[in-house]
Amino acid sequence: MTDAKLEIQMLHDRVMVRIAAESGERRSSGGIVIPATAQMAKRLIWGEVFGVGSHVRTVKVGDQVLFNPDEQFEVEVQGQAYLVMRERDLHAVATEQTDQGTGLYL
Repeated sequence: MTDAKLEIQMLHDRVMVRIAAESGERRSSGGIVIPATAQMAKRLIWGEVFGVGSHVRTVKVGDQVLFNPDEQFEVEVQGQAYLVMRERDLHAVATEQTDQGTGLYL
């Protein structure tokens, strides 16, 4: 048996996302550090898309997406944590080209 590397391919409407590094601890506008464990309300976070299934229509690899991290599946690949979710669980996408944008930018 060889030690060939196998490429991961997402299936159907699944999206693989890596959470942005700044999604944990954050600072208030007054400079107060707010730990990642502080829960005031459900908080959506940004992540980068690393893989998409063949039925995904609105995002592509490299896009930044907004989602709720609490209801997703986590998988570790080569020591890096990723989340796997359905495309419908995404709330927004930040991409270089858009036809129906909000006028807000990251």
